[in-house]
Amino acid sequence: MGKQPQIVEIEMAAVEGMVERAKGLLAKEDHELLTGLVDTLLTLVGLVRKGRTTIARLRRLVGMVSTEKTAEVLGKLSEGEAGAADGAADPAERNEEKPAGENNAAAGEQPSTAETVASPEPGTSAQAAPKPKGHGRLPASDYPDAAHIAVAHESLCPGDICPACGRGKLYELKEPARFLRIVGQAPLVAVCWDCQRLRCSACGLPHTARAPDEAQGDKHSETAAAMMVLLRYGGGVPLNRLEQLQHHLKTPVPSSTQWDVVHARVSAPEPVYRELIRLAAQSSVVHNDDTYVRVLEFMGKRRAKLLRRGALASPERTGLFTTAIVAFDDAGRTIALFFTGRQHAGENLTDLLNHRAQELAPPVLMCDALARNLPKGHEVIESNCASHGRRHFVDEAENFPSECRYLLEMLGLVFKVDELCRTYRLSDEQRLRLHQRESGPVMEELKLWMEAEFEEKRIEPNSGMGNAINYMLKRWNKFTLFLRRPGAPLHNNIVERTLKKAIRHRNNSLFYRSQRGAQVGDIYMSLIHTTELDGGNAFHYLTALMRHEKAVADSPGEWLPWNYRESLARLTRPAHDPSTATDVITSDSESVLDMRGPLFDGHPPPAPSAPQPPQ
Repeated sequence: MGKQPQIVEIEMAAVEGMVERAKGLLAKEDHELLTGLVDTLLTLVGLVRKGRTTIARLRRLVGMVSTEKTAEVLGKLSEGEAGAADGAADPAERNEEKPAGENNAAAGEQPSTAETVASPEPGTSAQAAPKPKGHGRLPASDYPDAAHIAVAHESLCPGDICPACGRGKLYELKEPARFLRIVGQAPLVAVCWDCQRLRCSACGLPHTARAPDEAQGDKHSETAAAMMVLLRYGGGVPLNRLEQLQHHLKTPVPSSTQWDVVHARVSAPEPVYRELIRLAAQSSVVHNDDTYVRVLEFMGKRRAKLLRRGALASPERTGLFTTAIVAFDDAGRTIALFFTGRQHAGENLTDLLNHRAQELAPPVLMCDALARNLPKGHEVIESNCASHGRRHFVDEAENFPSECRYLLEMLGLVFKVDELCRTYRLSDEQRLRLHQRESGPVMEELKLWMEAEFEEKRIEPNSGMGNAINYMLKRWNKFTLFLRRPGAPLHNNIVERTLKKAIRHRNNSLFYRSQRGAQVGDIYMSLIHTTELDGGNAFHYLTALMRHEKAVADSPGEWLPWNYRESLARLTRPAHDPSTATDVITSDSESVLDMRGPLFDGHPPPAPSAPQPPQ
């Protein structure tokens, strides 16, 4: 055990042959265990070699730890379950049985993963683990837009005799020693060209030096406009807050001027926004949800004026919403769209699907169980979010600790399988087969357990736990669509994360002043988030759209976040002089991670063992 392990090259064919030869020599249980260990080893080796994972993620994939939220919930239940077991006076009470860890130990089994995480060793702290060494430090290669300045050695040149040994000759290394320094500057930087002026002493006619090409055009360049847009609609920075920052940095840009610039430039990306709507309508999988928003035009005295003029359709409606729709097309691209106004998610989805080709099959719609999220006049295959169903049990964890522990651990197994599918970049068909093999039995066992809780009268149907179980059982086919249809999602988390952009904007800016202002925000947010989801650089993308507004208007389909670089390459335009300071950030280079190829071609590791239901 004390020897240093020998690192050898592993060939999958040789390992599979070894496992097959051992089949006749080992008991069935031992052979299945060996097969699982070998599959897990090969999987981890493939992940590490391709550099597509981290130690923390590896631990989650092989079931060594639960997800953070589940671990937090189960950690809170540990003390409650122990107290209930110790304090039960009546043996007939529900919580008088042994804790799950004791039951497992008595049966000769190891405690479940969640129990291991939730119950720290004696003498240890239950606080979060410390951050790994070097956390937050990035290499110089992570700064592709950094300005590189070559520095020659002060006294030595290639070919000189080494001053240390006096024998060898010096040669230049391929990689220089890099010293990275980050400096601060205003988000918007002013550059002024002082052109010389000459006046004739006889006629008095002035002669002014011609300004360079970099000084021509609007006062606020495309990069300045893109920076305003990115801060406002990508980072949630209100215009008046940027105005204050610019004032401190001696480059004043009033908030009213910022809005004028942002509003005037929206005509460039607007055709792309409409093209994204058309493409999203053709997608096979669509997610949607909404959140509330404030639009002053439809509130208070302004609303009363609109009502008196009869300018509001459905005057009884007072709600204002921002809808997020995330669509996945057949090529694997992700499209995020925002719609703000008086319509809720289902009505906005109806407008979107009006652009759908009639010959296409109905799309899969992932949403929560609210009826207002469904479109009218269009057929969809509805799927409900497992995270929403899970949330009801989290809310009842303190009242029903053993039942919720079991259910959350069972659902955790399904979520881990889905995480494996994303990690390996499995196709829809491969993902379906894996879920049917690993998640299908888990979901079936979970359904039988929930039905038995009612039939054996262990749960009161009108209790909080009963309502949570009813919520899932009534919608069971919609919750389990991922077990029957390729590409059907398990949860709606991607839309929940997308809505955070609108929520962050609402929390910082409080409101939109008008419907037009909300539309401008929708356009910019949609392009920014779509670019981010597809691995692009939103600043470079917006700058390119604004610089080539006419070309974008003529062919918006050629200026989408995933193909605009080809359009840029086809245009002949002079390159920027790096010595000028017109645009503080002029590089168009970006590191785009290719998310399409499979991560690993081997077999996925075996799913963790299922927890035991409470007695």
